[in-house]
Amino acid sequence: MTDDLTRPLHAPRAAAAGGPGLFVTFEGGDGAGKTTQASLLEQWLKEKGRRVVRTREPGGTDVGVRIREIVLHHRGHIDARAEALLYAADRAHHIATHVRPAVARGDVVIQDRYLDSSVAYQGAGRVLDADDVRALSLWATDGLLPDLTVLLDLDPAAARRRLDADDKPFDRLEAEKEDFHARVRAGFLALAAAEPRRFLVLDAETAPDDLAALVREAVAERLG
Repeated sequence: MTDDLTRPLHAPRAAAAGGPGLFVTFEGGDGAGKTTQASLLEQWLKEKGRRVVRTREPGGTDVGVRIREIVLHHRGHIDARAEALLYAADRAHHIATHVRPAVARGDVVIQDRYLDSSVAYQGAGRVLDADDVRALSLWATDGLLPDLTVLLDLDPAAARRRLDADDKPFDRLEAEKEDFHARVRAGFLALAAAEPRRFLVLDAETAPDDLAALVREAVAERLG
């Protein structure tokens, strides 16, 4: 079990997506604005003539839709390790059948959540070993890391206010208590500190247009 959630993780042995395309992921707690920023980036890229694939985890494939229903909406208890394995199973199929082919043909893949969410939610949030959770996802995806990960950092109390304003039922993770979400936030920030070249950490309370400009700058740099 990991006691210090802020300690650096082992140096990654995986490689970025590579190929003619680009793999961009958006991470952060629930209510941080990932969907808004992903949509704005997609619009900008399409205006520039780039082919874009928008996807998410879990649920980016037919198999993933079924797994998403289990991990987010199952009414009964799910063991923390079983939960981590379900996310890894979704990820393995999604990357092999959807993401890798898109990057290989030159598309820009914009994805809502990836393995960093598992490390933060199942590792830090569920208090499993963060290195073990990360290693599981790297094995499941044959070592694939994004070219860019945008972390929208938001205080859990502010995130809860946003979720409450949406007036929608909470899923299993959104419904967790404040201490869970505080651990998740710490987990995300520890990941970003360990891999500063991959991560772009942004204050999610910044105006959406200003955030979008910072994201575009980082993507443009990686597109060369």
